[in-house]
Amino acid sequence: MPTAILVDDMPQAIEVLKADLSEKCPDVNIIGTADSVVSAAKLLRKQQPDLLFLDIMLGDGTSFDLLEIFPDISSKIIFVTAYEEHAIKAFRFSAIDYLLKPINPSDLEKAVNRAKQTLSQVDSKERIDILKETIKDPDSLPKRISLSTQEKIAVVEIDDIVRCESDGNNTMFNFKNGEKLFVTRTLKHFDQMLSDHTFIRTHQSHLINTQYIQEYIRKDGGYIKMKNGDRIPVSVRKKSTVIEMLDNL
Repeated sequence: MPTAILVDDMPQAIEVLKADLSEKCPDVNIIGTADSVVSAAKLLRKQQPDLLFLDIMLGDGTSFDLLEIFPDISSKIIFVTAYEEHAIKAFRFSAIDYLLKPINPSDLEKAVNRAKQTLSQVDSKERIDILKETIKDPDSLPKRISLSTQEKIAVVEIDDIVRCESDGNNTMFNFKNGEKLFVTRTLKHFDQMLSDHTFIRTHQSHLINTQYIQEYIRKDGGYIKMKNGDRIPVSVRKKSTVIEMLDNL
């Protein structure tokens, strides 16, 4: 039976979350609540739960201040926030679960189930760092991204990614050092995240980093040769976009 602590500076929000957890996740045992950084720190010094629900903005600081006090916390963190667009980008790049206020009970159930499946995994503090950096400076492009595999969550430099290839509902990442990472997310998900970086979708199954393009070959229907020798197909629908992009490099 997983334990949980809820941290929010609005008493009503705490009560709503309690009620939703009781209805959708009755196996979750709420062992405490807090309404500030100070009260949450006192609570976490006594016990660390399996699940920690954190509102970002608290009366005496932010939940990031709390995590600075407990850098090695083992709890699975689910952020609860009223932030919208730029915060969603931050959560996606850090691969940390979040719930937007007002909380959708169905989303809550999914987030708790995801957290329960990874209770045995040790989270990287770097993921929180990515989240903080991206929320603090929403106009800058993130330099790192968290990638979830079946065994771990890896934090990688975006500039080190050569290309991504679709594998059903999963994505194979290829890096400049030759390593590969099988990630349990769709290529469409990463296309949306990396489109503002130096990436372009050349085909339904391929997303490439333009920094690693060597040349475009017109024969055989047209394909891109990467600096590592990989040949990436260019679909008919994407051909004009790709050629225009190459002309502007």
